[in-house]
Amino acid sequence: MIEEHGTEEHGTGESPAGGHVNGEHANGERGSGGHGTGEHVNGGHVSGGPADGALVIRAALPAETGVIADLHLRARSTYYPDGVPQADFDWREAWRASIERPDARVLCAVEGDRIVGVASFRTPDGADPDTVKLFQFHVDPGRWRSGIGTALHRACVERWRAEGRRTAVLDVHTDNARARAFYARQGWFPDPGNPPAPGDHHLDLRFTVTGE
Repeated sequence: MIEEHGTEEHGTGESPAGGHVNGEHANGERGSGGHGTGEHVNGGHVSGGPADGALVIRAALPAETGVIADLHLRARSTYYPDGVPQADFDWREAWRASIERPDARVLCAVEGDRIVGVASFRTPDGADPDTVKLFQFHVDPGRWRSGIGTALHRACVERWRAEGRRTAVLDVHTDNARARAFYARQGWFPDPGNPPAPGDHHLDLRFTVTGE
């Protein structure tokens, strides 16, 4: 669930498209479909990326799951200094399932020949169709504060608007101050209907999707 701001990432213990992983929540470790064409990955590099280094945001491809999973791990490691939970979980397969899931979306930010950001979202199970949940949002830590997170977030909002969404939700690890600050700057606010329970390490946020 998101990133760049200075990290701008909020991960969850959930698979990218939702669904708890071994009891951990996705995003703080409390996502989607879309297929591209003609590109492939070689050692972390994306063939067919913008030659001039311009940032392009597009649907992620199944062949890119290894690169995306590695980026995800680097981002998560920044807010789990004592060790990343479930490091042995098959996140590559989880990301692949999310990319291939018809009701979900995984967007990636590509700069030159490298994937530098990723976001995964869909309607949560049992939720109204006008609600979308940002399950994962990450920017490569080496590219923080370069505007990638802001651009990726903007692309997500544009997609939500086009799909007729009215509300977006996410949960972020309470100790991930960088991600929380990023979300606040983008217009997210604590969900008044879901305050954190005692001992809970996740904060539920909401975002109002407005028209043009």
